[in-house]
Amino acid sequence: MTRIPVKACVFDAYGTLFDFASAAAGCRDVLGDKTAAVTTLWRDKQLQYTWLRSMQGLHVDFWQVTGDALDYTLDTLGIAEPALRQRLMSLYLKLLTFPEVPGVLRKLKADGYATAILSNGSPHMLTSAVESAGLGDLLDHVISVEEVGVFKPAGKVYQRCIDLLGVPASSIAFQSSNSWDAWAASAFGMRVFWCNRYGQRPERLPGQPDAELRSLAELPGLITRG
Repeated sequence: MTRIPVKACVFDAYGTLFDFASAAAGCRDVLGDKTAAVTTLWRDKQLQYTWLRSMQGLHVDFWQVTGDALDYTLDTLGIAEPALRQRLMSLYLKLLTFPEVPGVLRKLKADGYATAILSNGSPHMLTSAVESAGLGDLLDHVISVEEVGVFKPAGKVYQRCIDLLGVPASSIAFQSSNSWDAWAASAFGMRVFWCNRYGQRPERLPGQPDAELRSLAELPGLITRG
């Protein structure tokens, strides 16, 4: 594959840089064999609520959405542990990164690319996650959808990234593990590298990622400074 010329590398946060499963995994001592079910349902409802609220025009920040999705999950799975809810929400502020993430960001910065996060996360959530992971010096921008008041995949979210970076969409390499996010960014005009961590099937939506990765470690070898 010919290397794709770009000026900036922009990353989705949850599932791409940060492992959302690490929150429930951190409570395995209480959740036991329900750990995986909590992770899956919590994430599914979290995303559903962002899409539904965007369609309804009833925006709240991602922290509230995350809490609402967790409440639904605990209720559905019959887990009545008020202290557990607080513990899970606290852990969501300090999610673990995937192993390759710090090294990849360090490499991209050394190679002269601008780096950024573009996420549904609220500013507070993103600041906490970035600081906890020690990534602050490796990112030029941390962009929250709160700056435009609607969740992905609304076009205004991707446009905000372009406005802040000051480069055209075609000069941005966008990385997401969320297939719907990858397809939407591609349809918007970004160069997209779908980090398919979860073995998803390709979407039947407008857009087409430029490449499919299993790990972000593959990214530096696929791009060049343009």
